[in-house]
Amino acid sequence: MQIQDDYELLDSGNGQKLERFGTVILARPCAQAVWEPSQPALWESASATFDRKDGLNWHGRERLPEEWIVTVRGVRMRLSTTDFGHLGIFPETLDLWQWIAGAVRQGAVAHGEAPRFLNLFAYSGGATLAAALAGAQCCHLDASKGMVEWARGNAALNGLEDSGTRFIVDDVSAFLKREVRRGRKYDCVLLDPPSFGRGKRGELYKVEKNVQETLDLVRQVLSDTPLFVILTSHTPGFSPIVLRNLLEQTFGKGTLTCGEMLLHGGQEVLDLPSGTWGRWEANKSQI
Repeated sequence: MQIQDDYELLDSGNGQKLERFGTVILARPCAQAVWEPSQPALWESASATFDRKDGLNWHGRERLPEEWIVTVRGVRMRLSTTDFGHLGIFPETLDLWQWIAGAVRQGAVAHGEAPRFLNLFAYSGGATLAAALAGAQCCHLDASKGMVEWARGNAALNGLEDSGTRFIVDDVSAFLKREVRRGRKYDCVLLDPPSFGRGKRGELYKVEKNVQETLDLVRQVLSDTPLFVILTSHTPGFSPIVLRNLLEQTFGKGTLTCGEMLLHGGQEVLDLPSGTWGRWEANKSQI
C-alpha cells in the first residue's frame, strides 16, 4: 500500500493525540495533552486506537495494512504498527530533519565537500535519510538490528541503497570509543539518547548517568571544521535549558539554541509538545 501524503496532527486532548499518516488515522496516548479535544467528532474517524490502560493494546489493528509508505519532508518511510504503539517514525522530529538538510547543503558549500553526518540512537533512519538526500556522507547507528534493517529498507525506498551510508548495529559508547582510536571524524552529529536502554550486548544505558560521557566522546570525534551537534530527549526533566547547558559545557563557544519538539496540524490545531531539543553550531570562524 503506497501513499503520498504528509503527516498531520488532527487533534489532541484528554491524554491522547489523533494523527494522520497518509490515509491511516490513529489515536494514541499522549500524557501532556491535558486539555479538551478541539474537534471531538473527528475522533470517530480513527482507523485504529492504541492504549496502555490494561497493558499495551491496539483496537482495530486488524483494519490496518501490515505496512504502508508515507512521504514526509521529502523522505519516504515504511510504517508498520508495533506492539509498543510505535510506527517507525517520530513525527515530532520532522522539523529537525528539515533543518539538518538545510545545514548539510550550506555546509557542503562552505567546506567544498559533502559533510560527514553521524546519527546516534538513530531508529528507523528519517534524519539519516534527510541528510543523505541533502548530500551528506552518513553513518547510522542503533543498538537494535531490527531497526537498522528497517532504516536500510527506508534508504532503498529513497534510492539511497548505493549512497555509501554506513548502517551499524552497535552500542553507542563502544562505537564512539573505536572511532576515537581510529581517528575518524564527523562534521555533524545528531543524538537521541533513551531514558533507559540496552546496547547490542545488553549494555545498560541510563541517560542521567551516561549522557555526559556520550557527549564527551562525540566531542572527540568532531572534525576540525564542525557544523553542528543536536541533542534531543523525551526524558522527563530534560528541559530545553538542560540540553543547552550540556551542549555548552561540552562544546564551548558557538551558537546555542534550544526548544521543544512539536507535533503540528492545521491552522486551528494546537501544537503538541513532544520532547525537547538543544543545538550547538560552530561559529563561522570555526568552519
